Amino acid sequence: MNLLEVRNICKTYGSGETAVNALKNVSFSVAKGEFVAIVGESGSGKTTLLNMLGALDTPTSGKVLIDGKDTFSMKERELTVFRRRNIGFIFQSFNLIPELTVEQNMVFPVLLDYQKPNGRHMEELLEALKLKERRRHLPSQLSGGQQQRVAIGRALMTRPSLILADEPTGNLDSQNSSEVIAMLKEASKKYEQTIIMITHNRGIAQTADRVLQVSDGVLADLGRCGE
Repeated sequence: MNLLEVRNICKTYGSGETAVNALKNVSFSVAKGEFVAIVGESGSGKTTLLNMLGALDTPTSGKVLIDGKDTFSMKERELTVFRRRNIGFIFQSFNLIPELTVEQNMVFPVLLDYQKPNGRHMEELLEALKLKERRRHLPSQLSGGQQQRVAIGRALMTRPSLILADEPTGNLDSQNSSEVIAMLKEASKKYEQTIIMITHNRGIAQTADRVLQVSDGVLADLGRCGE
């Protein structure tokens, strides 16, 4: 069963002679629980594509369906709620709130949705992310690897069906990078979450179930890793 369907997505910036075609008829599907890496050079269109998948930007044409729902047919308020409940974001720069503790950063999206945090799920995540001893620390008191684990915990806290990770290891050393990728893969299997990760690191990309490549706005499926 496919969780994500991308149909003929095009994105053009500007018009006339100055028009830039950032995405050109991009189509692909991702199964529930699949871990997909997207690779490409800087300026290839991969971040633009990720923004389309997360409904952070609007395509010039085409559709994105998440769990059968056309995100771009939704009204703004409906889309905001849908995105909050169904999509988790992990960024290279962590984007943690500096005044909040580890625990508070992780539950923030749940509170933003006027929901009560699931204490058992929180404890499970803190344990899995090796953050139990750091739960009351501020981001400034954490290493880069620990901050990225908090960002992963925040993305997982709402139990989203889709997680979008934009260069999640870009600011980390090799050991922390390996740990972060292992945690994402574990989340994909344990919680049956679909993960789409942008990375410039081909070695990291090969740890995914499947690799897609974007080049000059055109997407190619490089197939399943190990095949």
